Amino acid sequence: MGAWFKRKKKGIQTATEDKKDVPRGLWYKSPTGKIIDAEQLAKNFYVSPEDDYHVRIGSAEYFQILFDNEFKELDENLSAKDPLKFEDTKKYKDRLKEVQDKTKLKDAIRTAVGKSKGKQIVVASMDFKFIGGSMGSVVGEKIARAVDYAIEHKLPLIIISKSGGARMMEAALSLMQLAKTSIKLAQLSNAKLPYISLCTDPTTGGTTASFAMLGDINIAEPGALIGFAGPRVVKDTTGKDLPKGFQSSEFLKEHGFLDFITHRKELKNQINLYIDLIMNQTVRA
Repeated sequence: MGAWFKRKKKGIQTATEDKKDVPRGLWYKSPTGKIIDAEQLAKNFYVSPEDDYHVRIGSAEYFQILFDNEFKELDENLSAKDPLKFEDTKKYKDRLKEVQDKTKLKDAIRTAVGKSKGKQIVVASMDFKFIGGSMGSVVGEKIARAVDYAIEHKLPLIIISKSGGARMMEAALSLMQLAKTSIKLAQLSNAKLPYISLCTDPTTGGTTASFAMLGDINIAEPGALIGFAGPRVVKDTTGKDLPKGFQSSEFLKEHGFLDFITHRKELKNQINLYIDLIMNQTVRA
């Protein structure tokens, strides 16, 4: 026998230095079992080509999809404090530090300005990997500042929601962001500037109860979970079986909560088409 394994009393153990692990990140398996090369997945807008499953992505990928080449991030160093000295299984300030180090993000949303199909737009995109995309004070403040920037420079605003809801570690401070963001979006409307809301998987809780459903036009990606409470909570509360596809983007569109559903490949074109129509600009193909 070769030297590629070592025999132990209770079995065979391959020596650590001889293990041949497959490098991580080379392949992606969709929930329906379809496997795709990770590089091909990125080229296909992070959509599985065989089953059209839209993989969850974050702000970095959405900025890449929507902006032409370059963009400028707004308020990039804004980060949360811990005024309530909250502690559950760990201190909130420690949890923040841990997730910031892990994700290289300051909080659950990033805002940026740049050109999309040749014209300036402001985009705010949430990141689910930052404490479940939870909405805390920073999320509310960055949206408020993005609105102010859009008003000052007379630019349209796009918010991409991907959230589990309010951030429990900030308690009432988190809930205040529902009113804060709603008021700022009313100011944007008064300035006669368009706001497009894109709901992605998942869009739930306080996010749905505020800015995610306040767009001049509300759109979603295919198959996204959108609702206030999750399906299991709704079922347990009502004691009734839920309709097929309940809280999917297709279900919400059918019942009038969404204007349309757009494939990620068409996202940039569809958003720009609406902006051109609303702002009476030349429609780009």
